[in-house]
Amino acid sequence: MSTVLRIDVWGDVVCPFCYLGKRQLELAVSQFDPSITIEIHHRAFELDVRAPEHYTHSLAELLSKKYGMTVEQATTQNLRMEAAAAKLDMTWNLDQCQPSNTFNAHRLIALAASQGLQDAMIERLFQSYFCEGGRPADRDLLVVLANEVGVTDAVATLESERFADEVRQDEFDANELGITGVPSILIDGRFMVMGAQGADEILSVMERAWARRQKEQA
Repeated sequence: MSTVLRIDVWGDVVCPFCYLGKRQLELAVSQFDPSITIEIHHRAFELDVRAPEHYTHSLAELLSKKYGMTVEQATTQNLRMEAAAAKLDMTWNLDQCQPSNTFNAHRLIALAASQGLQDAMIERLFQSYFCEGGRPADRDLLVVLANEVGVTDAVATLESERFADEVRQDEFDANELGITGVPSILIDGRFMVMGAQGADEILSVMERAWARRQKEQA
């Protein structure tokens, strides 16, 4: 009987709910049966495939335009997100965020995955964007972040089209599964947890998925 539980997570590095969701998933995994190996695969999803490499507006201004709220309302929403992050021991500074296209960031994550460093890479990208004001479309920054976590060949990859097909395949798979928002967590290829769910909910679905697996393999 296999003792590996696969979890696929679709998300974007500029999605606050995805970063919060990553922490909640980590909490759920820490409470799961330690005799079972958890394999987490981060899958690409661009919140805005047409996003430019540079925006001239702040995050609050972009949210205001996208969701039909005032800038003040968007700022208040950002403060709530910062408070939610603080409860998970993260210090965000959303006033400094520089939204941008994330396609190359996803290619970098795919490169890191090929070297066994996917989780470290996506964590560093999240930190850069939400905590340090990093712009995900900045290729020079991407190379620096890759070097920090030990990912090699970042320059050559970003100067080529390498891993572009893998990113597009992830997005195709998301579309086939009916995923329209992130985070979306697929557990054991059949149980989906969509949206910003807490660790208890994720853990419950993990346990249900594993119980189903055991029943089928009995």
